[in-house]
Order: sequence, then structure tokens, then C-alpha cells
Amino acid sequence: MKGNLCIAVLVAAGVGACGSITRGTSENLTFVSEPAGAVVTTTKRYACAATPCTLDVDRSDEFDATFTLPGYRPETIPVRTRVATRGAVGMAGNVLAGGLIGVGVDAYTGAAYDHEPNPVIARLTPLRAPPMMPPMTPRRRRPGPAEPGM
Repeated sequence: MKGNLCIAVLVAAGVGACGSITRGTSENLTFVSEPAGAVVTTTKRYACAATPCTLDVDRSDEFDATFTLPGYRPETIPVRTRVATRGAVGMAGNVLAGGLIGVGVDAYTGAAYDHEPNPVIARLTPLRAPPMMPPMTPRRRRPGPAEPGM
């Protein structure tokens, strides 16, 4: 009886620590542009038609996101992964519970990772600066026919 209880506790600890189960293998990533309305495409074939938008991306994917908007220069931002605090705790739990398989699964699926930056923000630059107006110089008004000085 005690043996079954010990096994149940070890299995529960191993499963509870597994990042693939507790965090999932995908993450919501938000894309924002200034001005809004840019199209986003990535090197991993994620895309959205207009910013702001949120996409569900695999935690293990690293890619470049390109924002395009007519009249503005395209902006490309690298999106990379890093071991998240919660992901590292899950990895440590796997190791402590003896779940080397769980460590391998979390590393393979990316469950221990978060993307950065999140949100991905692009500040787009206009292709041409707005035309500059010449400085206004005060003009002297000529006196009319009924005014003195004529």
C-alpha cells in the first residue's frame, strides 16, 4: 500500500512539473504597429492581415516578423525564445522527480520557453517626410487709392 502511494506521489510530481502539460507547447504573441493597420508576415509563415493582432505560435519557434504598410518603410523585428522562469521551474521539477524524459520533451517542444519581445512593436517610418512649407514672411500691404500715401 505504501509502495503504491509513493509511486502515485512520484508520478504526480513528475507530471505536475512537466512544462508541456502545465504551460503548453504554444503561446499567444501580440503584434502592434504605430500606425496601426500593418500587415505582419514571418519567416515561419505566421501572418496577420492588420495590426494589432495576436497569433498562437509554437513556443520553440524563432523567427523574424516583418511589418508592411503602404507609404511606410518595412520594419523587421527578430523574435527569439528564452527560458522562462516558469519553464525553468518545470525543468527543475522534471530533474528532481527523475523525469529525464520530461526534460527532453520540454526541450523539444519548447514548453520551457517564452518569446521575446512580446508584444512585438514596430514603429513605422514614412517613406517621405511631409513637404516642408516655406516660412511665412510678412508682406507689406500697399496703400489703396483712398488711403494717404498715394
